[in-house]
Amino acid sequence: MGYWDLPEGTDCVEKTWITTKVATALGLVGSAYHIVAFQPDSAVAALQRATNTTVTMATMGAIFGMATCLSAQAREAPDDPLNYFIGGCASGIFLGARTHSAMTGTSACLGLGTLAFFTKVGKMEGWKLAGPPKL
Repeated sequence: MGYWDLPEGTDCVEKTWITTKVATALGLVGSAYHIVAFQPDSAVAALQRATNTTVTMATMGAIFGMATCLSAQAREAPDDPLNYFIGGCASGIFLGARTHSAMTGTSACLGLGTLAFFTKVGKMEGWKLAGPPKL
């Protein structure tokens, strides 16, 4: 089952597991590109950089999945896009704490929360980013 196949506000563990897996994959791909673009001095430094990036992304995915699902349950509004803003903002706050920067946390909170909000709105309204043209 995919993330969008599960009803909002239910099966929080499964939804969190899915978002964690996706974020881990993105972290691995991103760290691979970063290592190629900015080559480290040693293999240990490369492994350390890849691990740091991947674990951070996996944690952000887990925080997003759990915060989104729990806010849907707590607010008793499962299809409200605000739940996604809360999840994205929680992930952004973690990123700020990870970097020891309030500005990074604030910016990431607003940026990721807004992105998640509009992702949910787009899913609800059937927005398409790509596909065959309508004639």
